[in-house]
Amino acid sequence: MIIPMCLRFLVLLCAFLSAISAYQNLHTERISGSAGDVLEDDPVGRLKVYVYELPSKYNKKLLQKEPRCLTHMFAAEIFMHRFLLSSPVRTLNPEEADWFYTPIYATCDLTPNGLPLPFKSPRMMRSAIQLISSNWPYWNRTEGADHFFVVPHDFGACFHYQEEKAIERGILPLLKRATLVQTFGQRNHVCLNDGSITIPPYAPPQKMQAHLIPQGTPRSIFVYFRGLFYDVNNDPEGGYYARGARAAVWENFKDNPLFDISTEHPTTYYEDMQRAIFCLCPLGWAPWSPRLVEAVVFGCIPVIIADDIVLPFADAIPWEEIGVFVAEEDVPNLDTILTSLPTEVILRKQRLLANPSMKRAMMFPQPAQPGDAFHQILNGLARKLPHHSSIYLKPGQKLLNWTAGSVGDLKPW
Repeated sequence: MIIPMCLRFLVLLCAFLSAISAYQNLHTERISGSAGDVLEDDPVGRLKVYVYELPSKYNKKLLQKEPRCLTHMFAAEIFMHRFLLSSPVRTLNPEEADWFYTPIYATCDLTPNGLPLPFKSPRMMRSAIQLISSNWPYWNRTEGADHFFVVPHDFGACFHYQEEKAIERGILPLLKRATLVQTFGQRNHVCLNDGSITIPPYAPPQKMQAHLIPQGTPRSIFVYFRGLFYDVNNDPEGGYYARGARAAVWENFKDNPLFDISTEHPTTYYEDMQRAIFCLCPLGWAPWSPRLVEAVVFGCIPVIIADDIVLPFADAIPWEEIGVFVAEEDVPNLDTILTSLPTEVILRKQRLLANPSMKRAMMFPQPAQPGDAFHQILNGLARKLPHHSSIYLKPGQKLLNWTAGSVGDLKPW
């Protein structure tokens, strides 16, 4: 068995060295999404958004109490609010609005370790919807069908970090008609509404910019990953977390020299990603993680291991062309799958990833930039216009059940 194993390693090593040697003189290639050249669409003039003015207890006071919310992966709810307040799509006249936005920081309740607790979110949402429906007429005429909410938690408006319990809770009943802007996306899942807009998680732009290395630095790492393989605190037996996919990565490739994988998170994490050809983006408790954003920004080909994932801005970004998709059951064959990719395929993916418009579309910069994630969200809202007449209810008509949900969610907030 020694000779075949050596030959196998030599084959893998030759493929790796071939990919590295070909990584030179990349040129930028134009990116087209499945809906056309929509990455650079300008949504201004195509929609108007009215921003409800809520008491500060729903947003600013939460942030004052917990400023760490500005840097965690769910911070899009904060920065989207700030962006809209000064955006040219904002209207101060609700009568001319196409969309209504309710600024609620539903994930800004953190543990001492910085993990968001979603358990108060349903009560907060119910309270805010009660407020806007009592003080403005616009919610009641559609029961939220022309309203959108940013709900960037693990399983969106199901408001739980464990899938089984999130499915049991389901989407908050009062949000069933609204458009949900959320990081969670998985096909045929109870926590994903039809018409939801899937967005990338937040990654701090300034922090990433500060760790850029010189262009043209050789990519000397074949496969890179840093993170948990087992979540022993929440999944002691180790089989439920990531549906076993991360555990399979570790068990199969912890000793493989082509795989630079570890639970350790070095200070050179961002620099290492820029030196890697492939960056693993496996599911965790949810299908997505900030690694997807980091990989795209740093030009590392994302290896997406999450069955049925719905990716951010999938109608604008050609994910099939820039990433590699590996089924969860095929993780033991990762080495063969990646080393079998032709060099020209790898180079094309790298050229597409080098396009600045691709990177902008995944980021929430301050100030905003044309084509960034804020504008991709607006593009998604604009493409849902004009609203069909069927969204407007007849006088006295009700579709949503205000008393549905768990008893705890009905308590005042």
